[in-house]
Amino acid sequence: MHQIDTPPVLVTGATGRVGRLVVGLLLDAGVPVRALVRRPETATLPAQVEVFAGDLAAPESLDPALTGAGAVFLVWTAPPPTAAAVVERLAAHVRRVVFLSSPHRTPHPLFQQPNPLAALHAEIERLIASAGLPSTILRPGMFASNALAWWAPAIRSGEAVRWPYGAAASAPVDDRDIAAVAARTLRQDAYVGGDHVLTGPASLTQAAQVDVIGDVLGRRIAYEELTPDEFRSLSQGRAPGSAVDMLLDAWSAAVGQPAYVSTAVADILGRAPRTFRQWAVDHAAAFTGGA
Repeated sequence: MHQIDTPPVLVTGATGRVGRLVVGLLLDAGVPVRALVRRPETATLPAQVEVFAGDLAAPESLDPALTGAGAVFLVWTAPPPTAAAVVERLAAHVRRVVFLSSPHRTPHPLFQQPNPLAALHAEIERLIASAGLPSTILRPGMFASNALAWWAPAIRSGEAVRWPYGAAASAPVDDRDIAAVAARTLRQDAYVGGDHVLTGPASLTQAAQVDVIGDVLGRRIAYEELTPDEFRSLSQGRAPGSAVDMLLDAWSAAVGQPAYVSTAVADILGRAPRTFRQWAVDHAAAFTGGA
């Protein structure tokens, strides 16, 4: 199978939770890496990475990083208006793109509620197709690492997790598995044209995920069900109201049925995806004040 050794791969979102992992995996595989970052002085990326200052909100700033690049890992981190100009520049410079999208085409209620981010992802996919740019679309479901933002503060404090829709199920996918799939599809031509929904291996309700974390920590974590209005009130100032409403709609629609579980991670990596328990074991320190 042909591998892209050179020219380099450009990683956008290179300081984010998936992009940073993709950078490391590509370097480990001997692939030259470029990183597009807004502030190079604070990027703290490995010394082997060629860092370029640029911003998807300013499409012309991408040109130096794209010149001579072979493939791009695209994580959209800007407002919608510049999407068309960015995709036009990608098509003019690179052989293909691996786009980190969302499972908005997946026939499961969790993913079918109105969602501005999903609408933006769909438009970027349309632009990529219209430009004739060879692509691989990656569609991660719920990230396992959401638990760090959602529940770790309460768990570290020894408090109950107060959260809505404890009965809503998802199949949390480990960030490391998303990154591994991205790195593999960036390196190998065989995945051009692929469209992959990435999930963990099992359906777990939100309350069950909290139980798993408690089991890993060796203590019971109380779960207190919130009403949607209580959750909106607690979320004020912490998250945009539109994002809160999107999550509430998705969780409400998912109650009472198993999560959508795909085999894409195993199909591409040749191994089972990490379980939520494995993720919790590896991140236990974050729930005990250690990170």
